[in-house]
Amino acid sequence: MPALPKPLIGVVVLSAIGAAIWYTARPTPQANWLGYVEAETLYVAAPVSGRLASRAVDRGAIVSAGAPLFSLDPESTDADTARVAAQVAAAQAQVGDLAQSRQRAPEIAISRAAEAQAAAQLTKAQNDFVRISALASRGFASRAQLDAARAARDAAAAARAQTRAQIASGELSAGRGKQIAAAQAGVSEAEAALRGQRQRRREIAPVAPADGVVEQTYYSPGEWVPANAPVVSVLPDQKRKLRFYVPQDRIAALRPGKAIRFACDGCGGSREARISYISPRAEFTPPVIYSEHARAKLVFLVEALLPAQGPALPPGLPVEVIPL
Repeated sequence: MPALPKPLIGVVVLSAIGAAIWYTARPTPQANWLGYVEAETLYVAAPVSGRLASRAVDRGAIVSAGAPLFSLDPESTDADTARVAAQVAAAQAQVGDLAQSRQRAPEIAISRAAEAQAAAQLTKAQNDFVRISALASRGFASRAQLDAARAARDAAAAARAQTRAQIASGELSAGRGKQIAAAQAGVSEAEAALRGQRQRRREIAPVAPADGVVEQTYYSPGEWVPANAPVVSVLPDQKRKLRFYVPQDRIAALRPGKAIRFACDGCGGSREARISYISPRAEFTPPVIYSEHARAKLVFLVEALLPAQGPALPPGLPVEVIPL
């Protein structure tokens, strides 16, 4: 094979160098950011142990906020509630008894009748004293008669004062002020215990904390559930988000609250999410499933909340975030 002329070799070399320079300097299309859907699971449990009496939902069920999920056997809880309610009634009765008069109404009526009788006797004795005093001043009554009339008047006045004191004593409350205050504090304590017991009754039959999907059920009716052990887990619609990684040269353009566009298989076109979190620290590019480019560069983790409207995306679904 004949050798190429030297001028032609130079042309070929120059062409190769130019092609290499063009290939290196050519603009590369901006790669999309790859990520996935993640959800914050809510684990619903009861604060006490007990037998699972019923479970209103199964795995995969769609629930609304406030919908019943399950209930432990309420027999012992209801018994405790009834006991505390009886303690409240007893404490209230004690306060009412201490606040009542020492004497009953019929007994006070008798004392008032005695007061009226004493008042009448006082009036008669006063009139007798006035009459005898006038007679004694004219010499028609002796000194002894005047003294007797005065004593009778004073005795009648003392008798009326005694009946009035009896009435005042009978109208006093059965307990002293400090005893009544202590009894009222006992009522407040018993009512607080009753409120706590009623809250416990609600806690053994919890409801769905938010709209979502039942991800998993861990116990079936009839099984014994330990205290604080999750019985149902719920994936709330409003707690789903995107997690993706952004190269360090693009992170400065993002901020919490900014809207981004993303696409996924079966999403029916691009959709919108809003950035809720940007990692304050960089990290090395994660495995290739998250990013196929710039593996040696630093990236930042970014999270974006998905809107509650529209179909809920399942956790783990790969998404492609479109740089704006």
